[in-house]
Amino acid sequence: MLPILYSFRRCPYAIRARLALGQAGVAVELREVVLSRKPAELWAASPAGTVPVLQIEPGRVIAQSLDIMRWALGQGDADGWLVRAESPDHRTLIDTCDGDFKQALDRYKYAERHPQRSAHEWRDEAVRCLIDPLEARLADDPQLGGAQPCLTDAAVFPFVRQFAAVDAVWWAASPWVATRRWHDAWQGSALMTACMHKTPTWQPGAPVTVFPPGAA
Repeated sequence: MLPILYSFRRCPYAIRARLALGQAGVAVELREVVLSRKPAELWAASPAGTVPVLQIEPGRVIAQSLDIMRWALGQGDADGWLVRAESPDHRTLIDTCDGDFKQALDRYKYAERHPQRSAHEWRDEAVRCLIDPLEARLADDPQLGGAQPCLTDAAVFPFVRQFAAVDAVWWAASPWVATRRWHDAWQGSALMTACMHKTPTWQPGAPVTVFPPGAA
């Protein structure tokens, strides 16, 4: 049996997990779920009911996206994604992305729910947290991993993608040229295209959907 990945296509945490699985060439059974109607099988695998969840085998489950990424790359990492992401500054970038940046991003997206600040002020906070540091790093190298990407690129990109989509016109005219170039390269990559391939919502008894597309 293949490992089972419970996923939601647009969730940035699930995107980063699929990117790592695709990069590593690890085939899984993809179960696309609707977050408002989570199947009992997902709850049984992980009581938190969040995605992504990777059930490697009965009783062995990984329920955190970064842990799924590291597990996948542990199965196959010919391009050295793990090695190039080992330094403390990479861990800081990911921690910032998942912490202060994600909080500011959510408030920017749903500013009407967070009237303590305007949408522009929440956006400025998100920029200060992560976009400015990314721009400084990407000014000299095309990827956060240097000349080649690494786990950090794949972990951070889905959240920057979400940030850019809130106001695409503003983002396209923004001064973070290096970060926009990096974002666009990832957005247009073959890996991302495969990652975002649409699949039907999973139902018990449905035919198995294998990810990455075309994997044995």
